[in-house]
Amino acid sequence: QVQLVESGGGLVQAGGSLRLSCAASGLTFSIYAMAWFRQRPGKERELVADINWSGSSTSYADSVQGRFTISRDNSRSWVYLQMNGLKPEDTAVYFCAGRRGYVDHNGREYEYWGQGTQVTVSS
Repeated sequence: QVQLVESGGGLVQAGGSLRLSCAASGLTFSIYAMAWFRQRPGKERELVADINWSGSSTSYADSVQGRFTISRDNSRSWVYLQMNGLKPEDTAVYFCAGRRGYVDHNGREYEYWGQGTQVTVSS
């Protein structure tokens, strides 16, 4: 059974940092593209960042480019999202997701999802 479990969310002041982690189990992690999504209050879910199977290629939404960094550790089956320079508009539930094979930059073909972790940024 595939499981993705996020952790690391919380309350932080604007300008602060958080590191989200996602532990994957029940899959051959090293052949999965991984991504972080978020759903802000009253908004649709959006793709924040993605990373290919090896970690050699990453991409970001314009809104987080230069502030967020996605990375992975295939030896431990973890994917991370380092978030710096947080803004109140980054407040959302953050989800990790996995897809076997290539990265889906449209964000519509991810097979497995975590339960989400809340990030709240106060002004």
